[in-house]
Amino acid sequence: MYWRDNFPVKKRHLIERAINLLSIHMSTENIAWHSTKITQKDRLQRLNKRPCIIWFTGLSASGKSTIANAVEQQLFERGHMTYLLDGDNLRHGLSQDLGFSEEDRIENIRRVGEVSKLFIDAGIMVLSAFISPFKADRHIARNLVNNGDFIEVFVDTPLKICEQRDPKGLYKKARSGNITHFTGIDSPYEIPENPDIHICGYDQSIIDSSLTVIQFLKENNYI
Repeated sequence: MYWRDNFPVKKRHLIERAINLLSIHMSTENIAWHSTKITQKDRLQRLNKRPCIIWFTGLSASGKSTIANAVEQQLFERGHMTYLLDGDNLRHGLSQDLGFSEEDRIENIRRVGEVSKLFIDAGIMVLSAFISPFKADRHIARNLVNNGDFIEVFVDTPLKICEQRDPKGLYKKARSGNITHFTGIDSPYEIPENPDIHICGYDQSIIDSSLTVIQFLKENNYI
């Protein structure tokens, strides 16, 4: 699609997203949903557990995956069926065909949201750890499931500290121009306005951070 140079970028993205959604609708209008005999309610009664999506968002190197791993370990030890979806891991399989353009990152998060939905339909508590930089895409993921089944965890670590950590050397590559469309450098991270859980990712230990999540789950009757 051709755009005038002075056409606002945000409006361009909204129009492109609307066109993509329309094309998806048109391609699926001849596909029927097949209901199954065993429902989510049946699975929940069998497991006697309340599943949910615990969605960790934050900059690269903010500590999302480390905290998510600690939370999963504690949940598993308490007898909960869990699965951790990690951004890097999914790009080895489910999203190996995607790059890191804005469009590909949006599609990546769409896939993660749909997979997460399947997990909670199966009665499994799923932890999703992804940068997921755009509010609109996190909103779409939340709206895929019932109200209360999506818990947004914002791992709030300043860019300066993330760059100091830089375990994979990605910030250094982005600063030198070897990586483009890198969140926090030449692509924005849209901070969650009202996350369910707000974790300080730089002066709070991994154990304390994971316990913050566990305490929220207890107080809201997830565990």
